[in-house]
Amino acid sequence: MKAAKLSWVYLLLLILSGEAIFILPFVLPRVFRPTVLDVLELDNVQLGLCFSVYGLVAMVSYIIGGPLADKYPPRKLIAIALWMTALGGFLFAQYPDLLTLQILYGWWGFTTIFLFWAPMIKATRIWGGADSQGKAFGFLDGGRGLTGFLFSLLGVVVFSFFLHESPEIASLQDRKDAFTYVLYFSSIIIILIGVLVWLFMKSKDASDTDTLKRISRSEVKQVLRLPSVWLLMVIILCGYLSYKVTDIISQYAEEVMLYNQVDAAKVGTLLQFLRPTTGILFGLIADRLKITWLLVVSFMLTLLGGILFASGIIAPTTTILFFMSVVVIAAGVYATRALYFGVMQVGKIPLTLTGTAVGLISLIGYTPDVFAGPAYGMLLDAHPGEEIGHQHVFWMLSAFALIGGIAALIYQRKYGR
Repeated sequence: MKAAKLSWVYLLLLILSGEAIFILPFVLPRVFRPTVLDVLELDNVQLGLCFSVYGLVAMVSYIIGGPLADKYPPRKLIAIALWMTALGGFLFAQYPDLLTLQILYGWWGFTTIFLFWAPMIKATRIWGGADSQGKAFGFLDGGRGLTGFLFSLLGVVVFSFFLHESPEIASLQDRKDAFTYVLYFSSIIIILIGVLVWLFMKSKDASDTDTLKRISRSEVKQVLRLPSVWLLMVIILCGYLSYKVTDIISQYAEEVMLYNQVDAAKVGTLLQFLRPTTGILFGLIADRLKITWLLVVSFMLTLLGGILFASGIIAPTTTILFFMSVVVIAAGVYATRALYFGVMQVGKIPLTLTGTAVGLISLIGYTPDVFAGPAYGMLLDAHPGEEIGHQHVFWMLSAFALIGGIAALIYQRKYGR
């Protein structure tokens, strides 16, 4: 009974840290995208280039950080990563110039990946055991989504509280001051979560004796010989690019649906609410149904949502259709995220090589961190404030969702039986 309780505490801390570490570089810029662009005096391409710097540093960090997860228990690695990431929030609150901002995103590319990413995935896989991978990863991503939603909600509340005028007439300086409080509040909470991880995330509870292992070059080659590893590279690349494109939905709400900045941020917060709902739901049913089939279904939902947005049928007069489309695309994208690491077990990837496999898969799978931001930034800036730019972005999403769905179907036919 005590072990089970500790096990859930371990997963809870994993969930909290798993999203808190990405609040500053990704969640707040997603929810407050119009505000971030204004107060930093950036266009879409420039912000996209910051994400590219993050992605380039992250690619190196995936490779060197992956084997690290197979050598050391995660508690200290994750806590230190949280604290290092939070420090960047205080610099962000100074609204640096573009070069400094790019350096900051490079710093975050290191702190959020090198010490953190592979240990989080491996610890979750260990927690799930042989029979509960869907539940483990569904709860992880769903819980992370709930954490992101609460951070987003807190951000909107803090932003609205410190905004002295209504959003429609608030000056740039007023919005800048209000957003500064959002950054400070977020950074302090991230530091506190790091303290909780350091004190209470007992590594022995997650059978971390399995992780203290040196990885040889021959074992890296062993991982690369697995077909499931190469298929997961494609699946995660397509699923993650789809997730990245949801960054612009709050901007879509402002520019196409004509919402003010607070209402647009509320749409971004709605996305954060849909993530835990989707992740937990799919996680609960994944171990009862075929997790590989559910992965195919999630890509189909993403494709449907992408086509709805790309088709141009959504307009300020079709509010219900807009929110229906948001729900469909969110369900597809977040279900994909909740499931794609959960299929590692059926793909016959050895548990002891999880960290190394995650590092290699992530090297390709998360390349959208490098190119997605500039790509959709250029498409949006080519038609500033117009619906056609957003349509082009969602056509890009639809194409990748189709490719990811095909790769998921191949994975299902090869390993689903």
